[in-house]
Amino acid sequence: MKAEGKKLIANNKKARFDYFIEDTYEAGISLAGTEVKSLRTGKCSVKESFIRIEKGEVYIYNMHISPYEKGNIFNKDPLRVRKLLLHKHEINKLAGQMKQKGYTIVPLQVYLNGSLVKVEIGLAKGKKIYDKREDIAKKDQRREAEKNFKVRNLS
Repeated sequence: MKAEGKKLIANNKKARFDYFIEDTYEAGISLAGTEVKSLRTGKCSVKESFIRIEKGEVYIYNMHISPYEKGNIFNKDPLRVRKLLLHKHEINKLAGQMKQKGYTIVPLQVYLNGSLVKVEIGLAKGKKIYDKREDIAKKDQRREAEKNFKVRNLS
């Protein structure tokens, strides 16, 4: 991530475990000045956050940005609703797929792209319990294969 001029701030690992990610989009986010300063220090969490489309605009809820220490009265509420910036055709496409196929939109990661704060969002479909078990089994098999490969190469 760092090689491309992008600095990862927050990652939502749980989203890839709980959902099948069909498509990803890069969205800007509308922030106050002290929120940007706090994000630059890496104080952000998107674990509990979710995204909704309301009246043709996209909003992110429960994204926690810690208050900036030196912000005083300029600090905003850490859990306030923030607007995501997407092109109109992208919003229409997302809204259409959410209505037809039962998808949801989840935030995947927050990062700095140069001087801009971006949010990677994913069009996702929920996994069932057996899908999650299957993913865990695949991960265990891969881990076991890597372990056996290391043991064979060291001997």
